[in-house]
Amino acid sequence: MLLSLLAATAAAGLSPTDIVAQAPAEAWRDIAPADLLVMTLADGGTVTIQLAPGWAPVHVANIATFATARFWDGAGINRVQDNYVVQWGDATRAAPAAVQPTPPAEYQRPLAGTGFRPLGFPDAYARQTGHAGGWPVATDGKGNGWLVHCYGMVGVGRDMSPDTGTGAELYAVIGHAPRHLDRNIALVGRVIDGIERLSALPRGTDALGIYADAAQHVPIASIRRGDSGTTAPAWQYLATDSPTFAAYATARANRQDAFFNLPAGGADICNVPVPLRRKPGG
Repeated sequence: MLLSLLAATAAAGLSPTDIVAQAPAEAWRDIAPADLLVMTLADGGTVTIQLAPGWAPVHVANIATFATARFWDGAGINRVQDNYVVQWGDATRAAPAAVQPTPPAEYQRPLAGTGFRPLGFPDAYARQTGHAGGWPVATDGKGNGWLVHCYGMVGVGRDMSPDTGTGAELYAVIGHAPRHLDRNIALVGRVIDGIERLSALPRGTDALGIYADAAQHVPIASIRRGDSGTTAPAWQYLATDSPTFAAYATARANRQDAFFNLPAGGADICNVPVPLRRKPGG
């Protein structure tokens, strides 16, 4: 079935967008509301984040605790570094008692059981890249896998090692994928809606994009879990173990649609983003 789908895709000259639009209902997977965070800025704009508990369970549990305790209410975005990251939160605030103060270095995990599907193209930072459970993943070829720093991915701010960060401060990638950070910081999720509200913010003028004046901080009204009574819509991702995703990934690497004169014949892991959509009727 997969080979026939790939052949049909190439013959029809379908674009990746076409393939996703034609994906059958069974190719989509629901995102659990408990895995969502909804950040509401003071101006009413929202940013929705999908968490990845399978990759950083202790950090994600901390983040859920922070959200339940309304830890971030009234905090702000304090760093916007051009072509790099937006950072928010405040590690100087007293953390809720249930927060694990010294999480393990959740920078990689065993790849077994994740459903990893190789992308099939060389990578400058890892032995192999691919997708697992809807996430962009890299591996060392020795049984270990890790999430990668693609655009929109969310990580935990930390101090110098052995500090791993508690999750009190988080950042989102808003520039070219900083893959050199892979396996050096805990990645805990990705922005699935509202990234433009972060990437369009004024850049900080101090070192590393820090806002020089606290008055420049972008106020956060609240951050709530998706299962806490928020009115956030339901979301789905295209299953990365589905034939449709395989066709989509192939099309990303070998564009046959009318605009392209010369297919690239390859793709970087961050150039094959996992399609997301609001759940029909959700």
